[in-house]
Amino acid sequence: MIQVTRLNGESFVLNALYIEKIQNLPDTTITMVSGKKYFVKEEKLEIAEKTAQFYKQIGLMGVQANLEESYEQESD
Repeated sequence: MIQVTRLNGESFVLNALYIEKIQNLPDTTITMVSGKKYFVKEEKLEIAEKTAQFYKQIGLMGVQANLEESYEQESD
């Protein structure tokens, strides 16, 4: 979960696992896999960093790299 701030100043926690994309339109827009959009004060890069930190915290960051490495080893 990551904490973000709506444009009106209200902060809330968002489940980063369900983020589909982050855009600057010019406000930062977070689109969820459900299609719901959130407009937040944080910059796109900050949201991406918070998301990566959350993935590391729950053990998801590096999973893809580990899978690719094991496939490479199997093919050798």
